[in-house]
Amino acid sequence: MSVTESKTEIFDMSNTEAKDRNRGKNNIVSIFELYVQPCLAELLGSALFIFAGCSSVIGNVGISGSVQPALAHGLALAIAIAIFGEISGGHFNPAVSLSVYLVGGMELILLAPYIIAQICGGMIGAGLAKLIFPDETFQSAAGAAFNAVQTNTGIGAATVAEMLMTLILTLVVCMSAINEKTRSHFAPFCIGLTVTANILAGGAVSGACMNPARAFGPAVAANYWTYHWIYWVGPLAGALLTVTFVRLLMGDQKRRVILK
Repeated sequence: MSVTESKTEIFDMSNTEAKDRNRGKNNIVSIFELYVQPCLAELLGSALFIFAGCSSVIGNVGISGSVQPALAHGLALAIAIAIFGEISGGHFNPAVSLSVYLVGGMELILLAPYIIAQICGGMIGAGLAKLIFPDETFQSAAGAAFNAVQTNTGIGAATVAEMLMTLILTLVVCMSAINEKTRSHFAPFCIGLTVTANILAGGAVSGACMNPARAFGPAVAANYWTYHWIYWVGPLAGALLTVTFVRLLMGDQKRRVILK
């Protein structure tokens, strides 16, 4: 087996690899493993990751600093990717799924179901966090919804921060787990560390969401929608920038659309 073949397939759910894994199986098993099981993994993984993230924020009320939420989000994401990565790719984030699809790492037929599963998982995770904390503590933390932006003056900075942090996150995903030339077994660890670093760096500016599903779940649980759109526009813009960089500049010959 070559070095390239031995590298991890986490995040890469493109059609060729999936069909190879399911060749020789009956149709029902193939459909389940190709389409149903990955969506279930995205649902469960998103719920567990967002539960841990929301709980860390709610439990951090009255404690200054972003260390606890940063570590909880990063570690929970790395663990979820390590557990579910070989089933679904371990996205747990609509912005990640969009960037992975656009660089050729998954089929179009999975994109919308993944995003729906991630959003539903976000609501489940946020609901579980609400269940375990006293209502007073939950409300004082706005249910772990993103409330870093309080006035119109912070909108531009928060949107740009979300775009840049998601750019970093999705670039790490695409280069460490999708791009064949740079794939690494350490992808879950690198991605978790990236989330931790971004929260430490940008938590005070925007809350460092980088994930529309992570924003949507607690917004529903706490009914907190102030400037919620930032956490869709910023991350999705960052994901599209990553696709531009990978497709035009940083990708290998399979990913690049120029100078192949």
